[in-house]
Amino acid sequence: MKQITDTLVMIRPVNFRMNEETAVNNYFQHTTEDLQETVNAKAQKEFDAFADKLKAVGVNLIIIDDIASQDTPDSIFPNNWVSFHENGDVALYPMFAKNRRKERREDIFKTIEAEGRFIRNFIDYTSAEQEDVFLEGTGSLILDRANSKAYCALSPRADEDLVIEFCEDFEYTPIIFNAYQSFKGERLPIYHTNVMMCVAEEFAVICLDTIDDKKEKKLVADSLMQDGKEIISISEEQMNNFAGNMLQVQGKADKFLVMSQTAHQALTQNQIKTIEKYCKILSSDLETIETHGGGSARCMLAEVFIPKAV
Repeated sequence: MKQITDTLVMIRPVNFRMNEETAVNNYFQHTTEDLQETVNAKAQKEFDAFADKLKAVGVNLIIIDDIASQDTPDSIFPNNWVSFHENGDVALYPMFAKNRRKERREDIFKTIEAEGRFIRNFIDYTSAEQEDVFLEGTGSLILDRANSKAYCALSPRADEDLVIEFCEDFEYTPIIFNAYQSFKGERLPIYHTNVMMCVAEEFAVICLDTIDDKKEKKLVADSLMQDGKEIISISEEQMNNFAGNMLQVQGKADKFLVMSQTAHQALTQNQIKTIEKYCKILSSDLETIETHGGGSARCMLAEVFIPKAV
């Protein structure tokens, strides 16, 4: 299976703001003095500039506008509620925040099918919400598609039994661990795995310092190295600047590691040099989205691996 794709779904925000329902366990979110209208306008500007950069290098974007009446402040992060797979299956995920459940929209699948893609089947985990059990897509699951492994840091948004169920359905090996960040003097679970690690074709960017248990740390590092991945280790401070929230994508002529400007600036010259052995870096200013949303470049991109209809 392919690890990277040239096709991404992005949702353009219309009511972006800090989501009070997610702030309870997303310690990357912060408030500012800006009015909501100002925050949304800045987020739209950042979104458009980011999308333009991706299109300029030949990434195929399926851009869909959010629906204003739904009041879905986090719609800009579609990778948490859906994932698209090479066998034609689409997974739908149970979301921790009630106001994020409205982000799941059937018309998005019609748009993808109109692009000539054949959706074979839906695998729907959303009934787990009734039990207060969650698994937030490729926020929670870092998929090494080529090696059929799913890395997951457990949290209030990533339930172990659901990870195992997903892995059984999609034939992945689960690599399950606990990851923490220091916040107000405490070690607290990181809300999404994709802020502390990214798996690309030939390398992985990961904050091993967040895995406090030595056996778990070794499990994750050994698994990556067994698959021939070069490990680019980042610090917790770099992770707090979204340096783990990256995605490798295929452009028209080159491969790119996509990240925010904040993440790019947080990397050392040696880390940049190592990444650039394998692909180019594409970064964009996402400061408003990161500050209020607590997510970054990777969270904004839902990869489409659904094949073209024959």
